[in-house]
Amino acid sequence: MKEQDKDGLIGSFSRRTFLKSLGTTAVTVAAARTQAVAAELEKANAEKVIGPGAVPVTLRVNGDTLKLMLEPRVTLLDALRNYSSLTGSKEGCDRATCGACTVMVDDVPIYSCQKLAIEMQGKNITTVEGLAKSGTLSNVQQAFVDRDALMCGYCTPGFVMSVTALLRKNPHPTMDDVKHACAGNICRCGTQPRVMEAAMQAAGVLPKTAGLSKTEIIDYGRLAS
Repeated sequence: MKEQDKDGLIGSFSRRTFLKSLGTTAVTVAAARTQAVAAELEKANAEKVIGPGAVPVTLRVNGDTLKLMLEPRVTLLDALRNYSSLTGSKEGCDRATCGACTVMVDDVPIYSCQKLAIEMQGKNITTVEGLAKSGTLSNVQQAFVDRDALMCGYCTPGFVMSVTALLRKNPHPTMDDVKHACAGNICRCGTQPRVMEAAMQAAGVLPKTAGLSKTEIIDYGRLAS
């Protein structure tokens, strides 16, 4: 059995040499991996940089293709109102609290003031203009007219979209379902009880000549206040 020298030499190899080579190899591998990751991140970031100037944006709105040149910061609401002729969606608070800007994206109601137009590419967007077919109002729109469910009318498109989205998901809602669906919409004129009537008429629960009971109206008024 060979004796070890003071450096731990065994034959022609030592522990010191082994540890040095191991450390060098580990550093080299780690550095190579770091460089590879950095290169991939740089490539990914380079691919995602868009703007700040206007870029082509294609939106699918009400079944039609809408091609626009927009800065990446432009919201969907801004794109609809100021870069096309679709002004039915209204700008109220611009902070996702009033619901006047509500549209449907893939049949889901959203605040269009809080979505970037560039992120909505490839999705099916429906605005209040897309509900009427060949000049004939949709069932929900007609119910709003029948029930006089509007005053100044500024919030009406948002309510119509919220109710439409609800009925597409749940054709036979309860009054509580309607209240929940419209919880994100505000009518500063106070016509919420008529909105409830319109929603229930559109759902076939109330005939065109019937109205909510006084108790139901008072109950909703307390809930909405």
